[in-house]
Amino acid sequence: MDVKIGQSWKQQLANEFEKDYFQKLTAFVRQEYRQGTVYPAGANIFSAFDHCPFDKVKVVILGQDPYHEPGQAHGLCFSVKDGIRFPPSLINIFKEIEDDLKKPVPPSGDLTRWADQGVLLLNATLTVRAHQAGSHQNKGWETFTDAVIHELAESRDHLVYILWGAYAQKKGAFINKSRNLVLASAHPSPLSAHRGFFGNKHFSKANDYLIASGQTPIDW
Repeated sequence: MDVKIGQSWKQQLANEFEKDYFQKLTAFVRQEYRQGTVYPAGANIFSAFDHCPFDKVKVVILGQDPYHEPGQAHGLCFSVKDGIRFPPSLINIFKEIEDDLKKPVPPSGDLTRWADQGVLLLNATLTVRAHQAGSHQNKGWETFTDAVIHELAESRDHLVYILWGAYAQKKGAFINKSRNLVLASAHPSPLSAHRGFFGNKHFSKANDYLIASGQTPIDW
């Protein structure tokens, strides 16, 4: 199957694209786009991969679902395009960066600038029906994104995995902590941010680890 994804990932995941579950997932997603409004736009489904080639990944941030309201989702977890009001979780992410690194809140919520530096902003599910959170869960995307994490975990060392909330922590439970840095805390959602997200200093910890392992830090 010819999947429109960055070439480095196409090579790494070639076997995955031929599996039965992925064929079924593709048929389901195509049907969903034909029948109604689905986010993100089809061309942006694999944006996280297109902006962050396999051999350039330094940091992996795991989200769950794309945003499901108009104009928000564009293929990078927690990110919104320029001019879009910041969702609550993104506001809290920027608050933590401000507290941790003394960097002012940026005018744009578009995190492409992170992706281009080697931050894989990976949602567990890559598509969603408009206004219906979780509507594309358990259709095969989670199997695919598990395979992405396994591929990174087996082939790359000295990565930083940032796991916010119980869902991300469960998805990343198998990552080898002796070969990588795994940072886990509460989710930045307003429902949980005060239970351990604020003050986690994940952004400075990630950069300290990258520097210590001979890599360039991320300009958050």
